[in-house]
Amino acid sequence: MSYSHYTMASGSRTGRRTFEFGRTYVVRPKGKHQATIVWLHGLGDNGSSWSQLLESLPLPNIKWICPTAPTRPVALLGGFPCTAWFDTGELSEESPDDWEGLDASAAHIANFLSTEPSDVKVGIGGFSMGAAMALYSATACALGRYGNGIPYPINLRAVVGLSGWLPGSRGLKNKIQVSNEAARRAASLPILLSHGTCDDVVPYKIGEKSAHSLNIAGFWNLTFKNYEGIGHYTVPKEMDEVCNWLTTKLCLEGSR
Repeated sequence: MSYSHYTMASGSRTGRRTFEFGRTYVVRPKGKHQATIVWLHGLGDNGSSWSQLLESLPLPNIKWICPTAPTRPVALLGGFPCTAWFDTGELSEESPDDWEGLDASAAHIANFLSTEPSDVKVGIGGFSMGAAMALYSATACALGRYGNGIPYPINLRAVVGLSGWLPGSRGLKNKIQVSNEAARRAASLPILLSHGTCDDVVPYKIGEKSAHSLNIAGFWNLTFKNYEGIGHYTVPKEMDEVCNWLTTKLCLEGSR
């Protein structure tokens, strides 16, 4: 079992918080290793459940890394502790962002990808809160730094977010547009977002607004798909679309 402590310097008066991440599950490629994707679970879940689904996908050239988030008190649950990539309250633009939690998880994820071979394309995907974390990593990649200013070390080649939302959307457009380099990275990063129209956990309109926020910030290589009548879960058709999209964007050989 692989456990990881991740401590990140923080400007807050509390100084440093240490986050203890849970077990990481790895699905090895069945064919030639061409891509590695870190896939992130939703609130209260763990890496195991997704690793089983990902192993069944017809993508033999992808290595999947499925970490487990730290267990922490979550404001949305009245302070009840469960696995969460960051703390979150109500899903609205007015809610404060847990920058320290976001940065610690983003660094933990980047750490997995930093040791992959240089000829392997790397990406991040996730469901629900995991999708939110994937999108935060996409913004860090474009900006070239985490929220705390530490350089972001990974060149992401694909980001997938299912039934999620965008943390830290306030001011994102201004941060991207002050740098030509950030604008170039944002415009070229392929992102696939999908959302069920009957999602009662992360409402569809929040997913739609997140896609819009990314688009106006300069993430132009973005596809947003809706699934009529689907709630807060994935369906085979959606996973088929994810497989097709990844095969195309990562130029995978013989995946179908």
